[in-house]
Amino acid sequence: MASRAQPTPFSEWWWTVDRLTLAALAALMLGGIILCLAASPPVAARIGLDPFHFVNRQVLFLIPAAIVLIVTSFLSPHDIRKVSLVVFIVSLALVAVTPYFGAEIKGARRWLVILGMNIQPSEFLKPAFVVLIAWLFGESAKRPEMPANTFALMLLIVVVTLLVMQPDFGQTMLLALVWGALFYMAGMRLIWVAGLAATAGVGLTVAFFTVPHVAQRINRFIDPASGDTFNIDIATESFIRGGWFGRGPGEGTIKRILPEGHTDFVFAVAAEEFGVVLCLILVALFAFIVIRALTKAMRTEDPFIRFAAAGLAILFGLQSTINMAVNLHLIPAKGMTLPFISYGGSSLISLAYGMGMLVALTRERPRAVLPGVMVLAPSGSTA
Repeated sequence: MASRAQPTPFSEWWWTVDRLTLAALAALMLGGIILCLAASPPVAARIGLDPFHFVNRQVLFLIPAAIVLIVTSFLSPHDIRKVSLVVFIVSLALVAVTPYFGAEIKGARRWLVILGMNIQPSEFLKPAFVVLIAWLFGESAKRPEMPANTFALMLLIVVVTLLVMQPDFGQTMLLALVWGALFYMAGMRLIWVAGLAATAGVGLTVAFFTVPHVAQRINRFIDPASGDTFNIDIATESFIRGGWFGRGPGEGTIKRILPEGHTDFVFAVAAEEFGVVLCLILVALFAFIVIRALTKAMRTEDPFIRFAAAGLAILFGLQSTINMAVNLHLIPAKGMTLPFISYGGSSLISLAYGMGMLVALTRERPRAVLPGVMVLAPSGSTA
């Protein structure tokens, strides 16, 4: 048991971990199973699979995801850096070979088949990249003479180049935004952040004129009459049909015709069957996790922990926001999952890895105040 009188590794973890964040993450995982059960059977039936095929696989993926989250939350900041470096190197290598050996789906190569399983390496690259960037910015804050910011920029260029080769502009935009946020947090002048934004704008313009499917998505967003907007139209209509309290579990009809109702558009299925109220609860859970993590990050004095916790929280929050904004037709369509809610093994396990690191970084750790006296303080704080 988690006794304070006789401390064990588990009891020490239990009394120092942020249990409210863990509860919010558990609620999202449970919500993911419920919404997968609501959204996926019609999709499975359309492609000739068992109606509960995706539900069973989601539960199966959830087991290693929960283990990854808990085990990772035991790590020290030093161990997190070492593990992230290994994960980043392996993921970067896999992302580099994906355009050549990956399966082509809708004009992009983002998936590799390894040991009979479909894996999206870029999903695992994201949290590891954020931690390494936080490490570099933290070193720059402690030792300004080090060219850590230059290395961080070079790392961004390498990652962006490999993602664009797939092409995967959604993940590219997501990582660039997180990098820019940490760059600004590191004390860089606003003019440099503006320069980064201008560079991103130039990149988007080039993509618009050189990559057909990017141009099609932007054109359809600006002028719906310019192309097929079936998915977005149906997703938007689901919010109207569902109203405040929804049509009831299993009573939705949108999921029967929405091709990606269990992945990219699960938020729309939730709106129709369970109503806007459930959608607002999901938004509140995402916001709670992000705000709580950012609050804890601000209180720590260790630059690495501050940047890493903030970066992982921003990554989590931005991905959630992008998916929900697409469902509401507020931004052009992106192939991005809703964290812990959308179906997907790579997404679920990589999110568990990222959130496990976030929980580990925001744990309270003992620090000395007087000889023989210890108090708990946020991770990274000093006396």
